[in-house]
Amino acid sequence: MADSVADSVTAAGERCRQHGTREAVLFGGVYGAVLASSLVAALTQYGHTSAASRRYDALWLLVTAFASALAHGYAHYIAERTPQRRWEVLRSLADEWPLVMTVLPTVFLLAGAGWGWWRPNGIEYIAFGMNIAILFGLGLFTARGSGRGWVMAAVIGVMDAALGLIVVVANAFIK
Repeated sequence: MADSVADSVTAAGERCRQHGTREAVLFGGVYGAVLASSLVAALTQYGHTSAASRRYDALWLLVTAFASALAHGYAHYIAERTPQRRWEVLRSLADEWPLVMTVLPTVFLLAGAGWGWWRPNGIEYIAFGMNIAILFGLGLFTARGSGRGWVMAAVIGVMDAALGLIVVVANAFIK
């Protein structure tokens, strides 16, 4: 009896994990794009646009992305904990790579401004636009993956980007 219960829990967990890979990539991508935009908006709200502050902003954004990924992965581990899975916590943490990867372009823009590759003043608008474009792309990709035509997928991508824009703007006003 105990073996059949353990087998069905294991099978359910594997089905969840197999189904959840695409979902985790999309979730992490959306979360990362919104996180990056919100943090850049919060960091630039005070008008610090020197090269040194942009380098600090890039580092701070990267550390925050890793902390968010760790917290989210650990929360998944706690929520989906199954007996006899010792290394599952590491797998849960590793599954959060899309969140960190989506934040990296913004980190690159901020770091590049800090290193003098481009002007540090106004880089937040470019980062913000890039993250909205990422949200559009994720919406388009998801819609196409679910069998929608190009026109409807583009409409869904625009709606996803608009929702992301609303979340980021609302977050900036709250802070």
